[in-house]
Amino acid sequence: MPDTSNAHSERLSVAWWGWPLPLVAAGLLAAEIHMGYPGVRAWLPYVVLLPLTGLVMFLAGRARVRITDDELWVGEAHLPLKFAGEVDVLTGHEKRPALGRDLDPAAYVLHKGWIPTAVRVQLTDPDDPTPYWLFSTRHPERVAELLRQKAPETTPGT
Repeated sequence: MPDTSNAHSERLSVAWWGWPLPLVAAGLLAAEIHMGYPGVRAWLPYVVLLPLTGLVMFLAGRARVRITDDELWVGEAHLPLKFAGEVDVLTGHEKRPALGRDLDPAAYVLHKGWIPTAVRVQLTDPDDPTPYWLFSTRHPERVAELLRQKAPETTPGT
């Protein structure tokens, strides 16, 4: 039997092509401030804005999606797989209404706009007011398949 102690793990980081535009914008803003304040203070906007932009981009992609033997971790939240119900894969066209007009305000959502696909997991816990989890993932088919494999093992009667 294969080791499934960490069956799936991915970081929802910003792709390399998502970094240049914010960094260029920070550089242009620093140059504009530089033109207004000549002298010793002229270099401060570059020292502050460029690293700050890099930090924001790094922090934006810190969230993880992880499936272990008995839990689904999305960001800092975790769900025992015995409470995972129906699993839906959402493509770009399906993701938009799911995050808009069809979104339940009580749902747990971890959305990253630079990732075009998502997974929706219905919850079967009667004590949990959250109806479902909706989260971005680059590998929705793999995540859905793992959840479908693991959830029925722990809840054979539901």
